[in-house]
Parts: sequence; C-alpha cells; structure tokens
Amino acid sequence: MAKVVRSQKKGTAKKELKVNSILITQPRPETEKSPYFDLAKKYNIKLDFHAFIRVEGLSGKDFRKQKVDINEYTAIVFTSRYAIDHFFRICEEMKLKVSQDMKYFCITEAAALYLQKFILYRKRKVFFSADGSSAGLLEVIGKHKNEKYILPTSDSAKNDIAQYLIKHSIKYTEATLYRMVSNDIKPVMELSYDMIVFFSPFSVQTLFEHDPAFVQNGTLIGAFGPTTSKAVEDSGLRLDVKAPAVNAPSMVSALENFLAIIKK
Repeated sequence: MAKVVRSQKKGTAKKELKVNSILITQPRPETEKSPYFDLAKKYNIKLDFHAFIRVEGLSGKDFRKQKVDINEYTAIVFTSRYAIDHFFRICEEMKLKVSQDMKYFCITEAAALYLQKFILYRKRKVFFSADGSSAGLLEVIGKHKNEKYILPTSDSAKNDIAQYLIKHSIKYTEATLYRMVSNDIKPVMELSYDMIVFFSPFSVQTLFEHDPAFVQNGTLIGAFGPTTSKAVEDSGLRLDVKAPAVNAPSMVSALENFLAIIKK
C-alpha cells in the first residue's frame, strides 16, 4: 500500500480528507488509455496535467567543452530517465559507441529496465537500488569501488551521490547533459486542487519560485521517487503520499491505494 504520511486520528480519515481534484505536475499523457484516466473515472475526480518543468538537452558542442571522454570510464550512474535519454542522445550526436563492458547503476529497477530502449539489456551489467532510494543505490555502488564513474547531471542538480563518491575516494566525473527550466504555472496555481503530485525536485523548486510564500494548508502532497520526497519535506511541506512503495511501484498505484482508503 502507498505510504500515507499524514498523521490521522483513528476513524477520522474519511472526514478529514477530501480529494475531488488532483494536479499532476507532468505533461498530459498522449493516449487516453493512460491508467490516470481510469483512476479519474473510477473515483470521479478531476485530474489535470501541467508540466512544472521542461528539460532542455545540451548540444554535443557544449558537452565537448566539458572534456569528458566517455570511453575512459567503466561505469555510469543514472538517477532519472532524463539522464538516460540525454546520455544516449549525446552519444548518438557525437557518434560515440559505448563499450559493451560499461556497467550501469540505476536509482530504480524501472530506470534500469528503461535502458532496454538503448542497449541489449541482458548482455550488459546493470545494477539498481533494491528499494529505489539513493541510500540503496549507494550501497550497490559501494560494492564496486574500483570502477571509474560518469555521473550525468542537470546544470543545477544537488548530488548526494557525488558526495558519497568523494567521501569514499571513488573515481568519478560529473557530466552535465541537460538543464531544467521552469514552466509558467500561474494558470494552474490560480485554481484550487485538493492534491498536487510532484515527480521531480525541480518541480518543487518551481512551486516556490512561483510563490515563495506558498502555504500548504489543507492541500495534500504526493511525490514520486526518493529525491522528490526529500525535496518536498526539505521545503517544509507535509508529504501525504509517496511512491514507490511495497505495494505501489507507480504513482498511479499509490494514488489508487490512497483514494481507496479515503473514499470508502
């Protein structure tokens, strides 16, 4: 079941919580077959989509200025699909062939499986965090301290993985592959939603760029991924639903579990 973080008095959840509208801080799905729409229909809720951020990839020219020779490294750490997409985009643009011996370390199993878009997955050495957390990923990396790592990042990322590599004297180089740009969120923030769901620390940052004095009050907050959850809590917001969890590998399943409880 999705982890419900908000403390509640026994037997009062249904009275205290009301979810009739949810803002998903991602682009609207391209297909109407998305499970989000099934969820909205099942629980009779208004579900709106508005991307709080957009990702702009660096050009091959800009990447070359960093003087990172990918073939000098034996392992790469991926903390998001953005990093995966832009790493292989840069490789294609620069006509670089990644060694078959490259080891891939991913923040979640889902991210690891996403690599199938770009590599022969079963023939490569792929590792991932057992619980989808940064701590879990660091534990895996700790078993491979002799590798030489590439750490793809955005232009403004705060990277606890880099701090770990430094602390343990593991060779690595950060490579900026993309930048996060805030979108205009004024149109949706002028509306009232019972819940806002975040998928990136940068989306949380965008919220406070729009309204530095944002007060949560009764608004429920959902977050997907350990870094997003941490960003929510570090900003002083109360986190009500987070995924992935034991019985909720996706945000849709987390919301499903949460709504099933409060809409009984």
